[in-house]
Amino acid sequence: MPVITLPDGSQRRFDQPVTVDEVAASIGSGLRKAALAGRVNGKLVDTSFRIEHDAEVAIVTDKDPDGLEVIRHSTAHLLAQAVKSLFPDAQVTIGPTIEDGFYYDFSYKRPFTTEDLAAIEAKMVELAKADQKVTRRVMPRDEAVEFFRNMGEHYKAEIIASIPPNEEISLYGQGDWVDLCRGPHVPSTGKLKVFKLMKVAGAYWRGDSRNEMLQRIYGTAWADKKQLEEYLHRIEEAEKRDHRRIGRELDLFHQQEEAPGAVFWHPYGWTVFQTLIAYMRERNREAGFQEVNAPELMDASLWQQSGHLEKFGENMFLTKTPDERLYAIKPMNCPGHVQIFKQGIRSYRDLPIRFGEFGKVHRYEPSGSLHGLMRVRAFTQDDAHIFITEEQIKDESVHNIRLLLSIYEDFGFRNVRVKFADRPPKRVGSDEVWTLAESALKAATEAAGIEYTLNPGEGAFYGPKLEFVLKDAIGRDWQCGTLQVDLNMPGRLGAHYIDETSQKRTPVMLHRAIFGSLERFFAILLEHHAGRLPAWLAPVQAVVMTITDRQNDYVTRVAESLKKQGLRVEADLRNEKVGFKIREHTLRRVPYLLVAGDKEVAANLLSVRTRSGKDLGTMSPDTFVERLRVELDSRGRRTLED
Repeated sequence: MPVITLPDGSQRRFDQPVTVDEVAASIGSGLRKAALAGRVNGKLVDTSFRIEHDAEVAIVTDKDPDGLEVIRHSTAHLLAQAVKSLFPDAQVTIGPTIEDGFYYDFSYKRPFTTEDLAAIEAKMVELAKADQKVTRRVMPRDEAVEFFRNMGEHYKAEIIASIPPNEEISLYGQGDWVDLCRGPHVPSTGKLKVFKLMKVAGAYWRGDSRNEMLQRIYGTAWADKKQLEEYLHRIEEAEKRDHRRIGRELDLFHQQEEAPGAVFWHPYGWTVFQTLIAYMRERNREAGFQEVNAPELMDASLWQQSGHLEKFGENMFLTKTPDERLYAIKPMNCPGHVQIFKQGIRSYRDLPIRFGEFGKVHRYEPSGSLHGLMRVRAFTQDDAHIFITEEQIKDESVHNIRLLLSIYEDFGFRNVRVKFADRPPKRVGSDEVWTLAESALKAATEAAGIEYTLNPGEGAFYGPKLEFVLKDAIGRDWQCGTLQVDLNMPGRLGAHYIDETSQKRTPVMLHRAIFGSLERFFAILLEHHAGRLPAWLAPVQAVVMTITDRQNDYVTRVAESLKKQGLRVEADLRNEKVGFKIREHTLRRVPYLLVAGDKEVAANLLSVRTRSGKDLGTMSPDTFVERLRVELDSRGRRTLED
């Protein structure tokens, strides 16, 4: 008879097999009522799961992250049940959870409208209040295929038919509705109390543009109303901060159909872009990197040798010349850097050799996945590759980890999480090599004093990696930088150095990106700062403006003087009221607004205010420059308001 060990180490003995629900009831009626699922020996299961042997058991409630996942998964099924109830001719396909919510794809004869969404949500509320019991049963695969075909659910039948024939299929039912699912689910629909449908969009069946376009209904679900309200506030704030909207408002960039997934940079946007490059160029120089540049077009045989053509061929832009030679536009920079390393004889005394490049790369992304600057086909990487010995992996990794964290702090990101991504199913290199690389990278994280979470199976095809995840001002996570240990590609491309015994050795290569894609990092910065970039990054750092045309000469001289001192300054001499000018430049998010009237001209002063509306009083142009220099040198950690 089973002995159940609870998370606090206490044990409970039962005279016969017991369900998770019964374990919860033995602890207390309140816990039983709150139970959404259970975790038995680490596996997430329904509360109806039957335990026949000794086991470690935890009761999952809405206080647990797993509980929220179960709620969202179950609410996706509630959505499908509501759609089938209102639109019996609709066919259901798949409905997974996603970050902050869920979606479900449907095939239906006409597009769903906003009125349909309101009706579906109302039906979901009705079904939830009915508190229908959720039950699970299993079927042999072929029987399940016939079951769904007889229901007219051809998509479900197709999904099941692709599953190996010896596997059992689990079905979940609530009321008169049944769906294919692995589970687990909440014990009854009454547990689903806080949800909202967000939007409807198109999605190809199985993600293939050659298949039918389905309708995808997105929703969100939470443990309580407060969490939902906070989420909706974040969504509203995110819309205000959308980098595409800010890009239009501040005249930074645009995109158009003639160049899908590419960017047309306007003067202000290009200024910020080049400031990012200049900043990273200086940090690289200080850290011992040499800047290089490799060709954008190289023979496809090089990419075959590196392994990229096999792994990423469908996402590469390939072209044939009239003499039938096949070339590829580079999707990444690493093979080119290996070619530079291979020129000349390298000694172990030369290592580490650190190469950096602001390389333009091109990758084919499906049209439906393109999203402003966040997902593009042509982008610039702040790519670096470091050639080292195996013995140098730890120290060099620590050096770069600390560099990454320091750089993120300069941009206002102080909350950075690190994920460790280990070997993926499809990879190159032996298990022994992978074990060595993973062990070395883990040792480096420990030496750097950083904690990490495991991201299993998500390493690059040539080596494990650290992923650096930034949290922005409204709580969203952005995975940006990576540090990867590669014990495979240098050997595949024939790189070597001479060791202390005069023998040829294959170097280890670290792949390092901090911004990742400069375009994407630009977008993240715009959204993090809501367009109010710190003065050192802002395309225009200050505007000097007149009150009347009597100040034109003075304002012109001041603006020119500030420009000559390297500041990004504009003069506004327009015949407009000063209040109108201040409002306009505030909306442009210019950090500092400098006003000169007759009194200021007479005393060689400027009235200084910030875009937030704070009046900093009057000061001479030289004093303003001196104080602004301190802010620019501190990269925003100090401002004039301090």
